[in-house]
Amino acid sequence: MSGYQQIPVPGQPPSDSGMPSDRRPPQRCPWCGGASFEPGFIEDSGQGSHGFARWIVGELEKGIFGGASRFGRERLDITGQRCSTCGHLDFFAR
Repeated sequence: MSGYQQIPVPGQPPSDSGMPSDRRPPQRCPWCGGASFEPGFIEDSGQGSHGFARWIVGELEKGIFGGASRFGRERLDITGQRCSTCGHLDFFAR
């Protein structure tokens, strides 16, 4: 990855509720401070797909045909929010 520009990761927003900050949608954008978000999801339009992407829990393991081994693994739907001001995306697996 030496040929790619490193993108700084913003600090975690303070937690003002009982729920950890990584489990709830942000109140303000960590990049620009904007407060307007719109919901969305990642589309998967590959052959045989269901139309949405899912998070597979655990390390990537390749199967005998070279694809990702998914058998018996937990799958979580991926949802997200986009900052209306700067376009920053935050994704959540639930």
